[in-house]
Amino acid sequence: MLNVSEVGGTIMIKFLLWLILFVLCWPLALLALVLYPIVWLLLLPFRIIGITVGAVFQTMKAIILLPARILRGPRVN
Repeated sequence: MLNVSEVGGTIMIKFLLWLILFVLCWPLALLALVLYPIVWLLLLPFRIIGITVGAVFQTMKAIILLPARILRGPRVN
């Protein structure tokens, strides 16, 4: 899990890299800027499938480990 400062840092790095690309080759930078949302939309179904598969595996893990959790008893703090 990323915290706020790490997310801000990665966004800043991506922006600076885009600025360098813009200075070196502005048509490629503008093409990347236009194509990014299209590529994101094309990859969205794969992200949804990945989330679904992860949820199925977590459910299977919970079902398999349920007897052990029941036999362990309640947690005492």
